[in-house]
Amino acid sequence: MNSIKKMPVQSLGYGFIKDLPKGKDEYYLRNQQNRSGIHYRSLTSLEIEILVRNRNTSDDWNKILVSKAFHPELVKNCSFFGLVRIGDLEANCLSFSDLVVPVGIYNSTIISSDFGNNVAIHNVNYLSHYIIGNEVIITNVNEIVTTNHSKFGNGIIKKGEDESVRIWMELCNENTGRRVMPFNGMTAGDAYLWTRNRQDDLLQKKFIILTEKRFDNKLGYYGKVGDRTVIKNCKIIKDVWIGSDAYLKGANKIKNVTINSSPEARTQIGEGCELVNGLIGFGCRIFYGIKAVRFILSDHSQLKYGARLINSFLGPNATISCCEVLNSLIFPAHEQHHNNSFLCAALVMGQSNIAAGATLGSNHNSRGADGEVIMGRGFWPGLCVSVKHNSVFASFSLLNKGDYNYELNIPIPFSLISNDTLKDELIVMPGYWFLYNFYALARNAWKYVDRDKRNPKNPLFEYDYLAPDTVNELIQARKIIALAVAKAHPAAKKTKVLSEDQMIALGENLLATKTKKEIDALSVYADDFENSKRKTRLIKCYDAYHIFEKMIFMYGMESVVAHLQKNKGKNMVNSLKNTIINHSEAIWVNIGGQLMPQKVVNTLLSKIKNDSIESWDQIHEFYESASSKYIDKKKNHALLALEIITKKKIASITNKQLNLWLDDYLAIRTDVTDRIQKTRAKDYSNPFRKMVYANEAEMNAVVGDLKDNGFIKEQNVALKATELTVASLKAQLKVK
Repeated sequence: MNSIKKMPVQSLGYGFIKDLPKGKDEYYLRNQQNRSGIHYRSLTSLEIEILVRNRNTSDDWNKILVSKAFHPELVKNCSFFGLVRIGDLEANCLSFSDLVVPVGIYNSTIISSDFGNNVAIHNVNYLSHYIIGNEVIITNVNEIVTTNHSKFGNGIIKKGEDESVRIWMELCNENTGRRVMPFNGMTAGDAYLWTRNRQDDLLQKKFIILTEKRFDNKLGYYGKVGDRTVIKNCKIIKDVWIGSDAYLKGANKIKNVTINSSPEARTQIGEGCELVNGLIGFGCRIFYGIKAVRFILSDHSQLKYGARLINSFLGPNATISCCEVLNSLIFPAHEQHHNNSFLCAALVMGQSNIAAGATLGSNHNSRGADGEVIMGRGFWPGLCVSVKHNSVFASFSLLNKGDYNYELNIPIPFSLISNDTLKDELIVMPGYWFLYNFYALARNAWKYVDRDKRNPKNPLFEYDYLAPDTVNELIQARKIIALAVAKAHPAAKKTKVLSEDQMIALGENLLATKTKKEIDALSVYADDFENSKRKTRLIKCYDAYHIFEKMIFMYGMESVVAHLQKNKGKNMVNSLKNTIINHSEAIWVNIGGQLMPQKVVNTLLSKIKNDSIESWDQIHEFYESASSKYIDKKKNHALLALEIITKKKIASITNKQLNLWLDDYLAIRTDVTDRIQKTRAKDYSNPFRKMVYANEAEMNAVVGDLKDNGFIKEQNVALKATELTVASLKAQLKVK
């Protein structure tokens, strides 16, 4: 039986806070929240008469307070309960897009709420305990109400509440073992640190304490609607905090949510959306039948076209549409479109693109729903890919269309993974992106920078395909390839039993001395890539091994050239040789899209545990500080990588060697630019792409002329600049 309680009508709008602090009335928190600066006064007898004549009612006209420029003629057919404070109402209209409405309050029930200047409130059936900003439009809304225990999407509990009502987000794993308490302002880095290190009880307790400290547990906070926000044709808005300049139209239900919005980054929520227990960042777009529960949507991200986001964190500048995402932590610049895409129990480390029909959700592999998948930066599954949990993928892994029925552990980045159904083998082509699709790889890195709408762009997200995380993977991948080649070569069988390091050395020697034809003739297999009895074949090993070397070398030389340019002159070589390389910062981690040395992350965690850092704001300041040092630390890593790949110390570099390095660097940059252009040119020469056009002119009209490709032009300009820089540096090196 439904519990229907009866109470005196005189109590409506009063008693919002039951347990008041000594000397406080029930409006003390409301008065703190209302920062409008409006000076309210009581109604005059004439104003009350006009209000009554306009079919308005109040339980107590003395509880209606207004500003100096209040015009009672602009309030009609409303019922007021409790303390209601109204700012200026002037005989004007407010216009937004195609909506034009007169200023005033009409046909509405208002309970204990404050209004800023020149609001337009029309046909609101029930508006309770809200603070409304200036020039706000609210029209045709069934219910907009705040309860005295509202939390606005934050994972906290209020005074007297049981722990069981706390909202948690169950990220990365369905069994709640990596759950976090969401809070407004939470970043992907925060969520990542919290979901990891689960064995560290002290650290986990500190994260909870930091979140609890961010809020107080008092009952009685009001909901807010910021200046110039427009809300129209919505059904239920309950316990929602809304920033300024937001636009809500046609939403079915928004409950226990914070909607951040500002004049510079306006958030919009559209038709048919149902959002419960969530936090929405600045500049977000949520449209057309969205279902989101226990979620965080970071700044400048989008949910569209029936997407479902549950128990998940979506990073900045990301888009999910037409699909379902559960229990996932997603870093910045994620793209997931089309129907039937599904992502479950995943850590997705950014710059990812999930194609139609992907089923990345078969995580019930044991006796519980405890499977996980970790997808490195740039992860891209092809159409209709099915992946089994647990699986781990290195950066920029590309999965060919198919069902992957076994757990995968792919440690080689930039690989194409596919099934050979005839031989029943897993096929891994290392370096596919470098060898066959450099245009997409390079353009995507440029595209993500261009689409980053944060202002300011702090912390600094890494979008380049060559960065400390991917270069470390490339260095390790060369060892994996060398080991596999050594095992496949007859020379290994003629020698005594070798250690793994000796086998790697043998493979490196073979790859350095044998021809491409000889290496490609080998049947090269890798161990522990797949949890099955079938073999994993590595193909294009020779090409991949050598292009990985070139990419690592180019990455290192970018820093060398930048250093020489900065220190141009007679002493520039000595300046380079005297550079101190910090070998303790070789290992790097992706913290929510921001790359940091593991050593720096360890320092952060230690400071949290010993209370040197006492708030999430201080953690965010730590991120910003680390971001300001990123370029220098990346340079240090690049020089370290250069020493590893060349087996030469920067401290002992000679002018002659540096000249050779500059020549090699320019040759590689030229080759990269050529590969970018050639891989795009294939789309213009492939007859199966051309056949849908009547002629070349029509093709160019539809897809654009290759000669006019702005990105390729930009790459050619950059190459010319590099040629001039290298020539200038080489001339300087000849100075005695």
